[in-house]
Amino acid sequence: MDNAEGVLRKAPLFNALDDEDARALRRQMTEVKLSRGEHLFHEGEDGDALYVVLDGKVKLTRAAADGRENLLGVIGPGEMFGELSLFDPRPRTSSVSAVTDAVLASLKHEALLGWLRERPEVSMHMLRALVQRLRQANDVVADLVFTDVPGRVAKNLLNLAERFGTAEPDGLHVHHDLTQEELAQLVGASRETVNKALADFAARGWLQISARSVLILDVERLRKRAR
Repeated sequence: MDNAEGVLRKAPLFNALDDEDARALRRQMTEVKLSRGEHLFHEGEDGDALYVVLDGKVKLTRAAADGRENLLGVIGPGEMFGELSLFDPRPRTSSVSAVTDAVLASLKHEALLGWLRERPEVSMHMLRALVQRLRQANDVVADLVFTDVPGRVAKNLLNLAERFGTAEPDGLHVHHDLTQEELAQLVGASRETVNKALADFAARGWLQISARSVLILDVERLRKRAR
């Protein structure tokens, strides 16, 4: 199993397949390379494929009426996106661009539909992934209503740490690759307010701030603040 296939097996689409089926489906996928900042597609465009991130990170955004960008999420290796248009074939509901140089595997919906008809268990895995995403969206809405900005900052840092963090002797390194503005968009607050919360966490000794990354020193304190 090559590295790309190993990453693909983490995606909900593939973890329901045996090795032979996974390799066969992999052969129907095409590789897409993006440079940092490059767009894969824009909100409103027609979509006929889903994507799995093999390497790097991409971000999902929506544009507000006044032109401002709202960051919906960051997608990393083993995670997929674009499957919504498979079940609801309407224009893309978000734009996708590369946070870092990224490599993606693309699968046309036409090729996937035949697999899903023959393998209902795979459909169930994909539906579970969509339900999980819906629950996450519900949590975000609840947090915006009930949780203050520092709490949301702590919660988002822990989420990024769970997906992109690396445990090292000096702490949990989280290379999120986001600018201050992008991190603020993810939290749903102004950059100034988010920076103030980060500075407070740093002063308390919970973390250290670096460009596009943080070093978490006290995970438990952040967890308590996120509640």
